[in-house]
Amino acid sequence: MAIEMADVVGTAAGLCSMASFTPQLLKIWREKDASSISLRMYVVTVTGFSLWIAYGVLLGSFPVIVTNSVCLVLSGAILALKWRFARREDHQP
Repeated sequence: MAIEMADVVGTAAGLCSMASFTPQLLKIWREKDASSISLRMYVVTVTGFSLWIAYGVLLGSFPVIVTNSVCLVLSGAILALKWRFARREDHQP
């Protein structure tokens, strides 16, 4: 079984996409502050990943489903922390 260049590029792209959320997620968690995160941007990002997953399901593309599912979980976690820490900021004196 020969490794296709498209598979290599696709795998690298998926890994980069998944890894790209980790530094932001860790920074928010460490600092307990998500004030610099754009709520609208992450709502659109989460929606986009949800649509990519639906697209992958329609195509039966396991790599599209898996990579976008991981990205959805990570970006969803950032969105959840944004809401969590925004409520905390609203209640501080």
